[in-house]
Amino acid sequence: MAKDGAKPLKGAAFDTRAVHAGEQADPTTRAHNLPIYQTATFSFETADEKEAAVDAALAWEPGAFFYTRTSNPTTAALEEKLASLEGAESAIASASGMAAVSASLLAHLKSGDHMVIADDLFIISQLLFAEDFPTRGIEVTPVAITDLDAVRAAMRPNTRVMYAEVLSNPWMRVSDLPVLAEIAHKGKALLVIDNTFLSPAVVRPLELGADLVLHATTKWLSGHGDAIGGVVAGSKSLIDPIRRQTDLLGQAASPFNSWLIARGARTLPLRIERAAENASKLAALLEAHPKVEWVRHPSLASHPDRAVADKVLRGSWGGMLAFKPRAVEGVDPLDAMRAFSDHLRIFGVGVSLGEVDTLVYPMPKRGGIFRISVGIESFDDIAAEFNQALEHVR
Repeated sequence: MAKDGAKPLKGAAFDTRAVHAGEQADPTTRAHNLPIYQTATFSFETADEKEAAVDAALAWEPGAFFYTRTSNPTTAALEEKLASLEGAESAIASASGMAAVSASLLAHLKSGDHMVIADDLFIISQLLFAEDFPTRGIEVTPVAITDLDAVRAAMRPNTRVMYAEVLSNPWMRVSDLPVLAEIAHKGKALLVIDNTFLSPAVVRPLELGADLVLHATTKWLSGHGDAIGGVVAGSKSLIDPIRRQTDLLGQAASPFNSWLIARGARTLPLRIERAAENASKLAALLEAHPKVEWVRHPSLASHPDRAVADKVLRGSWGGMLAFKPRAVEGVDPLDAMRAFSDHLRIFGVGVSLGEVDTLVYPMPKRGGIFRISVGIESFDDIAAEFNQALEHVR
């Protein structure tokens, strides 16, 4: 999606591209910062100029704009930045992570097709696949994605997509992306990977064989909990049909949200580095705590997929972990969950993840486990907060 005046970033480091990719001085005003093109429509001098712009935009040519539902300069800059970070030829930003999920798959599946999905996924993705896709004639087979023999057995002649998360939500299992890519491609299927939990600062699935990688940019990429968005990255030939689907379904990203997400993405490497360091320390603290039954973070030797994590994540563990408080025998495990969450003093109890502050997500429907998105606070304060809250667990 390079545009005239784009900065020469070929060969630049990830951290440098996070700051500069997709951005340049505004060609009209020379404003240094990325402008927010908060407009629904664009105007033209002549009818022929308008028609040429419409034709170019609907052919998905970079730099062609006529209506923001189809394309917008602020969003295009974000797309260029995120494509660069994922090592992709092209990317399409959308209104939410679920817009990215649904547009990606509906663009590449039709009635009579089959997809294999991981059985441990974001709950709204699960509902989409279980409730909506069958009404469209799309068959869906959930499978334990870490059981590679089960994955192979689930493939069919009409399998067109395999879908998984790198780090699963909420059980923190790690997908073996190179082997999944091999299985999918042997069956002439696309491997579509949700990388929301880790971000391209930790792992870039396209480099490991995935065909498409998507995110809720709401999370780590934005990093500040103030913008909803999604993105899909891959080859232009796979992304263009998703652009069309996004346009047809009216799933366009807001220019203001695109600006917020682009601003947040500039600090992604620094935020992830600090969050991952804090998460590794917190995982070790929790694993040694007598009031914790188990912990899952890829840095731990006890993680069931540690060997796969070493291969896929290569020492960059991310800021997400899960744990379960140890309940007294005969006591409802949800009492232990409530005892911990109800005595937090600093951190928020809520959904979402990937923000600068630590977020604690109690999950009563999952047996009282916690999903923790670790922030960039001082680790001493994180440790003190968790230790004092665990004192209330019986």
